[in-house]
Amino acid sequence: MAADARPFACGALLLLSFGGPERPEDVMPFLENVTRGRGVPRERLEEVAQHYLHFGGVSPINALNRDIIAAVERELAAAGIALPVYFGNRNWHPMAEDTVARMAEDDVRSALVFPTSAWGGYSGCLQYHEDISRARAAVGEGAPHLRKLRQYFDHPLLIESFADAIRAALAELPADRRDRARLVFTAHSVPTSADAAAGPPADGGHLYTRQVGEAARLSAAAAGFGEYDLVWQSRSGPPQVPWLEPDICDHLDDLSAKGVDAVVVCPVGFVSDHLEVIWDLDNEAKDKAAELGMAFTRAATPGTDPRFAQLVVELVREQLDGLAPRRLGDVPGYGSTDDGTPCAVKCCAPQRPPATARH
Repeated sequence: MAADARPFACGALLLLSFGGPERPEDVMPFLENVTRGRGVPRERLEEVAQHYLHFGGVSPINALNRDIIAAVERELAAAGIALPVYFGNRNWHPMAEDTVARMAEDDVRSALVFPTSAWGGYSGCLQYHEDISRARAAVGEGAPHLRKLRQYFDHPLLIESFADAIRAALAELPADRRDRARLVFTAHSVPTSADAAAGPPADGGHLYTRQVGEAARLSAAAAGFGEYDLVWQSRSGPPQVPWLEPDICDHLDDLSAKGVDAVVVCPVGFVSDHLEVIWDLDNEAKDKAAELGMAFTRAATPGTDPRFAQLVVELVREQLDGLAPRRLGDVPGYGSTDDGTPCAVKCCAPQRPPATARH
C-alpha cells in the first residue's frame, strides 16, 4: 500500500502536527480534545493543565512549527520550488480539517504532508494517516489528494543535527567532568503492547523502539560517543499498563548509584522543544540531577537547526523529482502513502496507546 514511487505532481505542502494551547483558557479544551473517548480522569487533566499554566498556558509547539514553516518556505524558494506551505493540527487550532478545507478553497488538488514525527508506530505514523483521512472526509468531494512523506528517523541531516547538539551540550558541562559524562538519549514512552504492534506484522513489530534505537546509535557515533543509554520519558495512562522503561528520572538515580556525576541528555525522540522536553527534562530531570549532585545538560532539538528545513525540502524533492532517499541506517522505514492509507495491512493497528496530553 505504499505510495507510487513515480514523481508526484502537487500544489502545496502541509505541515501536520499535534497542536497545543496558546492561551490559558485554551488549556482544558485542548486536553479534552486530546483525550476524548480515552477515559482519562478529570483530575489527571487538571494535573497536566498545571504544567501548561506553569508556562502561562502556552505550549511552545505551535510557535515552533510556525518557525519551521518559515524556514521551509525559505528553503523551498532557494531551491526554486514554488509550493505554498499550510499548517494543520490534530488537537488544536489550526485544525487539520479546517486547513484542508482552506486548501480546497484555494484550488489545491494534491499536496504533500510533512508530519512532525520521524517515527513509525501508532502515535508516530498511523495516527497521522488517520488525521489525513479524517480531514479529507470532513471536506468531502473536492478534498485534495494528500501524500504523507516518509519516516525520517535516520536521515543524515537529522543525525548531524543531533550529533552537533550533543557536542555543544557536552561543552556546557564543567570542564573537569566532561570526559566522564554519560550520554543519555530519551524518547516518549508508549505502552509496550503498542510498541510490539508497531510496523507491518511481517517485520516483527517493535518498529518504534527499533527506529529510536537506531537514531540514538547513529547520533552517538556521529558525536564521538562509544557508549550511551536509551531511556524513556513522559509516560501517561494507568499504572497497571506496562510502558517502555526505564524512566529518565529513575535512570538518573541508577547512574548516580554507580558513581556517574555528569550527564548529557539528548531528547532524540523529539523534533522540537515540546512541553515534554521543557517540563519533563528541563524541570523534572534537571531537578533530579541537582538533587543527586549530578552535572546536567540537555542537547537542543533539531527543529531550530537550518538543516531541519533542508531535510523537509529533501523529502519533498524525493516525491517531486524522484530523488533517491538518503538514509544512514538499516532499520526499516515506511510512512509514505496516499490519502490516509496505512503503510501495510494491520500496520500499527492492533494496539492503540492512550493519548498523551502534553505537547
